[in-house]
Amino acid sequence: MMSPKKLICDIFKGSKKDETYLYVSRDEGVALVPLELLDRLGELELVTTLMLDRTRKLARADACRVMSDIHEKGFYLQLPPKIFNLDNSLKENNKLPR
Repeated sequence: MMSPKKLICDIFKGSKKDETYLYVSRDEGVALVPLELLDRLGELELVTTLMLDRTRKLARADACRVMSDIHEKGFYLQLPPKIFNLDNSLKENNKLPR
């Protein structure tokens, strides 16, 4: 089944996880989000409501992926960006002396 061409989406942030956002369909709300995830996010605060379509530009997510995940799972979870990722050799060189 194809995801819809347009979707009205509510975006929430949680009180427990910085820079983590929960996207849900305006029609379904958080009803399809697993309770464990809701518990981990804490109290939800509505950040904004958007009309998503395939051409919509989002700062840290692909609109098609967001719509697809909401259609298939009932939600899309945007996690904070990684600042950098050190490989193991760099981690060893950056350890503090004992």
